[in-house]
Amino acid sequence: MKYALLFLFFAGLRLNARTPAIMDNFTIRTGVNISHWLSQNDDRGGERSRYISKSDFDKIASLGFDHVRIPVDEVQLWDSLGKKEPLAFQLLHNGIEWAFAAHLRVIVDLHILRSHYFNAESNKLWTDSLEQQKLVDLWLQLSEELHSYPNSKLAYEVLNEPVAKDPDDWNKVFNKVIAAVRIKEPHRIIVVGSNMWQIPGTFPQLKLPANDGDLILSFHFYTPMALTHHLASWTPIAEYTGPVAYPGQIVDTIQYKGMSAKAVNAMREYANGYFTKEVLKEQMMPAIEFAKKHNLPLYCGEFGIYPRIPEEIMLRWYKDVCDIFNGNNIAYCHWGYKGDFPIFDENLTPKQKLVSVLTGR
Repeated sequence: MKYALLFLFFAGLRLNARTPAIMDNFTIRTGVNISHWLSQNDDRGGERSRYISKSDFDKIASLGFDHVRIPVDEVQLWDSLGKKEPLAFQLLHNGIEWAFAAHLRVIVDLHILRSHYFNAESNKLWTDSLEQQKLVDLWLQLSEELHSYPNSKLAYEVLNEPVAKDPDDWNKVFNKVIAAVRIKEPHRIIVVGSNMWQIPGTFPQLKLPANDGDLILSFHFYTPMALTHHLASWTPIAEYTGPVAYPGQIVDTIQYKGMSAKAVNAMREYANGYFTKEVLKEQMMPAIEFAKKHNLPLYCGEFGIYPRIPEEIMLRWYKDVCDIFNGNNIAYCHWGYKGDFPIFDENLTPKQKLVSVLTGR
């Protein structure tokens, strides 16, 4: 509870031309992502209704979380001709209303576009002005759907993990979106992430709109990847199946023997260094300092560990990361709820030790 109050106090420091939004009190501390429901999911129709229901939001609240981030994909909400998919929008409304009924706040995150995917080698969003205008139009449609929800309960996130080679491309795009949304919703809280997968190190490159205090700055944190994504099949480090450690050297280089050159290079990138709580905080400092400079709240919208490592090692990392968050007034949202980074075990029982670290209960 004390950290929630700290976050509210920090929000209250935003003394600028848009201070009326402070009265809306969109205060968050710890949440979970409703992943693989309306995003990164090939299901359509009723299958999505069976994956997430009202009971899930009640369960999240009962565990001590205070908000959810709901990722949504363009292909889920709009067909190839740009027409709204009514059932998908109804599911989104259901999720928002179920969250409110459970006293959870909500961030709606536009996660993947047809023109932008965070793991793609190239994205048309940065080179095609029509796609940039399309993103603006998508947000105007989302705003039209969602504007009646209270500013104190619902926030928008412009785009998940932008990956623009030129940071100014991202600056131009998100500023266009914010300017368009502000015409109808001058005080909606809008979440803006940093460029290149929302890593903290790119925060100094952000160019924010002037005199807009109704923003939350967001980063993601999966450092070091060789620990947090150990044995994840979709990563370049998947070939390594040996032991990992934390704190300290994540992988002893002697373990690289017999691996392919490609895998060794990946391990040198993602396992290099000696990692401690102090090192992790240093990694976050560009985001922390930028938020302080601009007098805006800071948020970690994604973090977590793929649960294929010993529990004691996993919990040490989680405890250190959450201590850093709480010590620096950073609200945070675990990736995820169900799926590949769950807070439940295979029997759908909450991982109580993990939940306790995340919620402070």
